[in-house]
Amino acid sequence: MFEELVKEITKELEVQESRGRARSGDAKNSFEYAVRFILTSLWRDSISYPPCESSINLRNGYYSELPRYRDNKLTYRQVKAAFDALINCRFIEITKKGYYMRQTGQSGLTKFIPTDRLLDRFESLEGHPAFKIKANLNEETIILRDKIDGKNVDIHYDDIRKTNRFRSNLKIINDCLIGHWADLRIRNTEFSHLAKRISQHSDKEPVDLSRRTLVRIFANGSFEEGGRFYRGWWQNVPSEYRKFITIDEKVTTEYDFSQLSPHMLYFAYNKDMGQEDAYDRVLDGQHRKIVKQAFNAMVQSKTPLNLKPNKIDLGGLEMSWKDLRQQILDSHKPISHLFFTGVGNKLQFKDSCIAESVMLQFANQNQVALPIHDSFIMQEGYAGHLEEAMRRAFYDEFEADIPLKQEVITERIALFDEGGNPRIKEVTADDKEHSQWYDRNTMWLYSKA
Repeated sequence: MFEELVKEITKELEVQESRGRARSGDAKNSFEYAVRFILTSLWRDSISYPPCESSINLRNGYYSELPRYRDNKLTYRQVKAAFDALINCRFIEITKKGYYMRQTGQSGLTKFIPTDRLLDRFESLEGHPAFKIKANLNEETIILRDKIDGKNVDIHYDDIRKTNRFRSNLKIINDCLIGHWADLRIRNTEFSHLAKRISQHSDKEPVDLSRRTLVRIFANGSFEEGGRFYRGWWQNVPSEYRKFITIDEKVTTEYDFSQLSPHMLYFAYNKDMGQEDAYDRVLDGQHRKIVKQAFNAMVQSKTPLNLKPNKIDLGGLEMSWKDLRQQILDSHKPISHLFFTGVGNKLQFKDSCIAESVMLQFANQNQVALPIHDSFIMQEGYAGHLEEAMRRAFYDEFEADIPLKQEVITERIALFDEGGNPRIKEVTADDKEHSQWYDRNTMWLYSKA
């Protein structure tokens, strides 16, 4: 059991410490809590796809700043003591030291990994951190950020009726997410390919199946900008793998708002977008992905973007950023004055309210709708209900209809029961190709018993 491992390692650390006297009751509890906190991060990170370094903030002031976002059970003194003791006892090793450059304001957290000695202890554990480590539903889930000295940072805010409502609704959603089990049914051998695929993209976080709840992050110091939902593991899954997501062992379907940003822009300002695809009209249907990236960057930006954003790759496109930028403006003349005004963050708030409405509706029915920016994933049997809920939520916000796209998957990994309902083929522990998926779902069922 994980808790037993925490106690065992805590005792080992205390024996090896060269302290003149034992810690008092409160300090002892705080020290063990810090050990648990670090070991939890290490266990989760060591079995994510791909396995990744853990990080920790070793700056003294961090643990007293912005108490809204901090775990008040963690103190700098005991976190530092636990971290140093784990190093001295060869349970962890530092891969990159934390730093702060006063001249530029740049900083980085200390990175570390478990040693083989600790990995052996993890491998002896039964279960998965998603089931053995309870999610802390009391952590702050409504996060307000602002750009200070060119960096997006969390900032303090005082609660008002709106933030209390956001938090209350998200707690209902997260409670529902915790009560169900979303997984990725791919062959055991495919997880290494998934890990490689993610490691090749700097904007993708490792897939950690224990990250089962959401936070809502607002931008520019305003609760009317941003507000999208983040930190669910499924949001880091590359698009080609999303068709393998299961919920409570059953196959899923995905519905996507078609051209969400353009539709919101046109509808919000009473303009007619016409029938032609908002992105295909720019370059006659070619390089749609690049056009979409550029369009959204231009909507988000508060400056003219005379230089190409770093995340946009124009490789294979025989035109300059300046020409592409102008083509988009020319193709969307009715709303050209809205580009470079930062209106995108305000529209993101609108689409986050739509997402909240959809998820809350299903959570109140004890059903899970997994948000992925402009789309949702649900058990395939609820496809019609999901489509209706998305259309209604969009209409309530904009008093207009929007096309939806269903992710049609012809190569399902499912069989259908006698009633025509899609179900995952029943597997057993003898199904070696999918045994990891089977084991996790079995653990989920036992955790509910």
